[in-house]
Amino acid sequence: MEQRAVAPVMNRTAGFLIVALSGACFGALGLFGRLAYAAGADVSTLLFLRFTLAGSVLGAVMVAMRQPLPRGRLLVSLILLGAVGYVSEAGVYFAALQHAPAGLVALLLYSFPALVALLQVFVFREKLGRIKWVAVVLALCGTGLTADLSQGGVTPLGVTLGVLSALLYAVYVVTSARVAGRAGPLVSSTVILMSAGLVFGLATLVRGPSFPTTTPGWAAVVGLSLISTVAAVFLFFLGMARIGPVNTSLVSNMEPLTAVVLSALFLNERLSLRQGFGGVLILTAAVLLARSDVPGQNLKPEGADTA
Repeated sequence: MEQRAVAPVMNRTAGFLIVALSGACFGALGLFGRLAYAAGADVSTLLFLRFTLAGSVLGAVMVAMRQPLPRGRLLVSLILLGAVGYVSEAGVYFAALQHAPAGLVALLLYSFPALVALLQVFVFREKLGRIKWVAVVLALCGTGLTADLSQGGVTPLGVTLGVLSALLYAVYVVTSARVAGRAGPLVSSTVILMSAGLVFGLATLVRGPSFPTTTPGWAAVVGLSLISTVAAVFLFFLGMARIGPVNTSLVSNMEPLTAVVLSALFLNERLSLRQGFGGVLILTAAVLLARSDVPGQNLKPEGADTA
């Protein structure tokens, strides 16, 4: 009897640890991106390499598991999610990394749950409870405090792009929540990533490629593709199967925290006290929203990863 009682607890504990590791993998996005830029890569080439490599790995998994591609309208919807929605959000996010610290960009992105709540109100006519409105106000105040232009390395363009990436991701989340779930996480992730890779590949052909010129730069590309995309997405869904979407959204706050820590350790980027307080408000808002019970509480739908 004791062994039977311990097993679910161990399974749940493992789920929390798996999701925390997923958040840490996602949090390394900014570090890998900045290292690749320093080695000579540009936005379109970097994202072409990232999405193509990650999509190819997931595609190979699909073949090994004999997972068929969706057909008809569902396939078209997934392609558009990748080619339009994900391309827009990821392109803006990685452009922001060129004009603002990686930790700051990650914190600004995490205002997206509040923006999702606002979209539910103004687009889908959902009613928000008191806690949700408190969370929205906290997130907006936190974003304002985090966008400290007096801090070194922060530019108005970087802040604008960071906030815009959060808005685009909010739209992507609301849209994909209504589409990707029908295809399943593996299939939808593969189609979305490959579609995004194709668009960035075309952009790279038009502009001319700018590949990394150093071994660390190529290592950053591989890390971005395999650690911050494939492993992060796989661990996210593996953990969510054990602890559920609400707890997963809560533990996913490891992502911006990891980004801040990694940027401080390896990129020598520091947040001011004001920015740190703003980040606390943003993450508090994300926790409050994840614990609420209105539709859309699973803030990362199937087939989605941040940036």
